[in-house]
Amino acid sequence: MEEISFKIIVADSSHKVYSTQITEEMENSAKARGTGIAKRSPAYVETKMDEGKAVIALTSDGVWAGFCYIEAWGHGKYVANSGLIVSPQFRKYGLARKIKQEIFKLSRKKYPDSKIFGLTTGAAVMKINSELGYIPVSYADLTDDQEFWKGCQSCVNYEILMSKNRQNCLCTAMLYDPNAKKNHTEELALREDFKKEIKLFDRWVRLKKFVMLKLTKSKDSVKSIFL
Repeated sequence: MEEISFKIIVADSSHKVYSTQITEEMENSAKARGTGIAKRSPAYVETKMDEGKAVIALTSDGVWAGFCYIEAWGHGKYVANSGLIVSPQFRKYGLARKIKQEIFKLSRKKYPDSKIFGLTTGAAVMKINSELGYIPVSYADLTDDQEFWKGCQSCVNYEILMSKNRQNCLCTAMLYDPNAKKNHTEELALREDFKKEIKLFDRWVRLKKFVMLKLTKSKDSVKSIFL
């Protein structure tokens, strides 16, 4: 594999030239996965750049490589690292992990007392979150801010979410709590098997998807098997 050097920095107004490219790739990636939350416009992404609430990855030649931004909910009590995207041509370089690490640092700097959460169907993202100290939680542990949940309306699985009374869906919820006991968090999030075996995350994602989709097709099935 060709050696490529990336710089990952806090995005600012000078990076607005990439906003359309970023949002188009977000949409394409969501379609490919069959899931996607909160379709964003170039203007929205540009606002995050102006606010200093995003990180962008570029090659040494100035080619856009990746992006992620911060959203605050519940008056800053909760923070989400959203819109993580890597350009297809750079997806074999471990860039997603590096971007997640940088947006996590930025979130901790801007919102040191906030809980950081995420919803994902990606096994790789789950593993990265686990390395950062996130632990799997129920949807009830996330923000109750209605504006956040409205974002799910653009996801193809929105009907599943609503059929579960917004308590479960194909996405797995993960949470980093800065006030949790450090040793307890590390014990849960950095277990040796989870650190080393991406297959465990992948197996969980596939099992959950299989069961959740099956339940929507059968009125006689148990309604809350994962609750």
